[in-house]
Amino acid sequence: MNPESFLRQRLVCVAVIDQPEDAAPLAEALGAGGLNCIEVTFRTAGAAEAIARIRKNVPQITVGAGTLLTADQVKQAVDAGAQFGVSPGLSESVSRAAQQNNFPLFPGVITPSEVMRALELGWKHLKFFPAETFGGINALKALAGPFGHTGVKFVPTGGITAATLPNYLALPQVAAVGGSWMAERKLVAEKAWDKITALTAEAMKVIAAVKA
Repeated sequence: MNPESFLRQRLVCVAVIDQPEDAAPLAEALGAGGLNCIEVTFRTAGAAEAIARIRKNVPQITVGAGTLLTADQVKQAVDAGAQFGVSPGLSESVSRAAQQNNFPLFPGVITPSEVMRALELGWKHLKFFPAETFGGINALKALAGPFGHTGVKFVPTGGITAATLPNYLALPQVAAVGGSWMAERKLVAEKAWDKITALTAEAMKVIAAVKA
């Protein structure tokens, strides 16, 4: 799957799902708000099952696997049906496993050296994490100087909110933004699907305004 296809909406919901039975209702709530892309983080024991449930019950949503730290987790994600993977850092074993499975991966980078290594490994869509902690918009603008001609695109994640979303989307080197504010862990645990739909719809309005 070409990352451009599922990053077109320019927003990825990053979700921690404690109970796999919440996965499909969450995906439906996001879809009702106009968003068709979710990253389910491998921070819980039920992450793989959550991904499988979304693929089976809400196939119109593109679902990825986040917080991939090992090659084994990449395999679990692929077996569960994940359509892309995200790693918080740059791991050659994770990269190799993704390439062996023809699995789109967004490795995490912060420094110019990490960006260079990611490009050497063949990745051009890179997670910039933790974005707000490590310079945010100013850091991304600085990285655009030496790397702008390479075709690299960033997906900043970490500390971004609905209020700062437009500032990131205004940067041409940002392909999409990863955020959790529309589906925070507490909201998912409380099954606050209407609230999640409303927050998602608000974010999509912001994105539409930026595009306009």
